[in-house]
Amino acid sequence: MPGPGRYDRPDRAHGVAILASMPRIYTRTGDDGTTGLLYGGRVSKADLVPEACGTIDEVVAVLGLARAHSNDPSLSDELLGLQRELFVVGADLATNPDQRARLEPGVSRVSPEMVARLESRIDELVQAHPLANAFIVPGANPVSACLDLARSTTRRAERRVVELRESDVVVNEEAFRYLNRLSDALFVLARVAAGESEPRSRTDEPPG
Repeated sequence: MPGPGRYDRPDRAHGVAILASMPRIYTRTGDDGTTGLLYGGRVSKADLVPEACGTIDEVVAVLGLARAHSNDPSLSDELLGLQRELFVVGADLATNPDQRARLEPGVSRVSPEMVARLESRIDELVQAHPLANAFIVPGANPVSACLDLARSTTRRAERRVVELRESDVVVNEEAFRYLNRLSDALFVLARVAAGESEPRSRTDEPPG
């Protein structure tokens, strides 16, 4: 059986050139325990800013898990839109305070319109799917369980933003409002995804 031809195994120089053109996953700039802010400046990785942004990143990941489990194209598209909006929230929070004037509404700064859209969506969902007057035990199916995990993680992100605000860090109030509304929206979406099969927190409460 013939061996590999000249095009099957690139020579060493060609291989080095390919590696040199690839983006680096590691930069070594964070080896000192700091991380960069948008538009310059560095802070400790233990600072409240990366803690808040990291928690938002967790929400993005959990929404991705919900989307991966979903067989509903409409829900998948909606979750993808929320993931993209959370990148705006993260950029808003991670910006060097001295450079906030460079932020663009809806792109790198949370806008009132983003909050208003979430409020309208919540109202629309609740009108179509009235909520039960009882505490729910999550876990009816993988999608609703992921949405509840995203909801609770969003609540944690909201608490981190409150910590930022109380430590005199510049915080866009619209970003805080967005996270508050997002947790509500995810709660309603989880109930819709669960259907009528969710158990209540008390055994004497009927489902539905």
